[in-house]
Amino acid sequence: MATQLDERLEKYAELAVKVGANLQPGQDLFITAIVLHAPLVRALTRAGYAAGARYVDVLYTDQHVRKAKLELGPEDAVGYSPEWLKERWRAMAGNATFGTTGDPEPDLLAGLDGQLVGRDRMTGVIEIAMKHYSEHAVNWSGLAYPNEGWAMKVFGEPNVEKLWDAVAFCTRLNEPDPVQAWTDHIAKLKARAASLNERRFDAIRYRGPGTDLTVGLLDQADWLAAEFTTASGIAYVPNMPTEEVFTTPDCRRAEGYITSTKPLALMGDVVEGLKVTFKDGKIVEVDAKHGADVVRGQLASDERAAYLGELALVDGGSKVGQTGLTFFDTLYDENATCHIAYGFAIVECIRGDPASVSKIDGVNANSTVHTDFMVGGPQLEVDGLTADGDAVPILREDVWQLS
Repeated sequence: MATQLDERLEKYAELAVKVGANLQPGQDLFITAIVLHAPLVRALTRAGYAAGARYVDVLYTDQHVRKAKLELGPEDAVGYSPEWLKERWRAMAGNATFGTTGDPEPDLLAGLDGQLVGRDRMTGVIEIAMKHYSEHAVNWSGLAYPNEGWAMKVFGEPNVEKLWDAVAFCTRLNEPDPVQAWTDHIAKLKARAASLNERRFDAIRYRGPGTDLTVGLLDQADWLAAEFTTASGIAYVPNMPTEEVFTTPDCRRAEGYITSTKPLALMGDVVEGLKVTFKDGKIVEVDAKHGADVVRGQLASDERAAYLGELALVDGGSKVGQTGLTFFDTLYDENATCHIAYGFAIVECIRGDPASVSKIDGVNANSTVHTDFMVGGPQLEVDGLTADGDAVPILREDVWQLS
């Protein structure tokens, strides 16, 4: 007889397969997960086959294995992408994929050289993934698995049930009809994006404690929300949860400085008090109370990493924000409040032929980095600037201002 947890996992996995990746009959399903997430992976596998998957392929990862490599491995192991792994990622084209979050030890690598940690990125694999995204070739989604280590980081105690309650609330799993709740939520976010697209702002301005930043927008870029569509017409939701409306900015036009308002779990460390300064679109200075070297290592990994690829707006109505929690997990924390990302652009926001995106001036389409960090909260003021320089309030005290 199934336990309550088994039933909840099955319900969660079914929601992810139907709404998240929107797996289609005959597709292969690729799952990449932390080894501790095996119960969720098994539930996703069952839900995948029940939905018509041809084959489910699973790859487990382990931060302790990565730590051993960084401590004891050769220099050329840093950032290395084996050919078999690149082939696995190439095989994802035309198929569905999940990645799981909920790191049981988000600061496991905190004692290592931050620059080294920041450089240890499988760029060969990432380049293939970015190609899939730019060509709209995969229907993919990310979701989290509650576990004791993650609960300990969030609550200071290994209360997994309490963390499950928060995850169920944020993902609408506790609604009477979760699929319908997601349908309604997506429609609301799309309407919000449409209101921004109608105004065609020239730039977005952020002002608040430690923040005074203006970022230009692109004529060819729209604001989107929640749902993407593959080249073959499959609608899917990349992030579960999602509370944002987002766009790809003009990466040449960012001036000023901005301060993170939440910790950033990044590559095995937790960056605290991050502040970055932009000049002519580029991050020219990085400061943090802790973890600045991890960010600097990322920014040094390719020449376009230090330019912006995303602006995202989230108001106080966010279910993630309503929990009042810091999750130390970007999938959740970025949906609690406004965030921006340095590195690779969200190419889905660009109108026109996906093959021509990299040729558009101002689109940061050639980086292998995409790192979101949180900048919002009640003290942040966000304005849309018109071409004439008029400022139109978008967010005040975490309340959405546009009709």
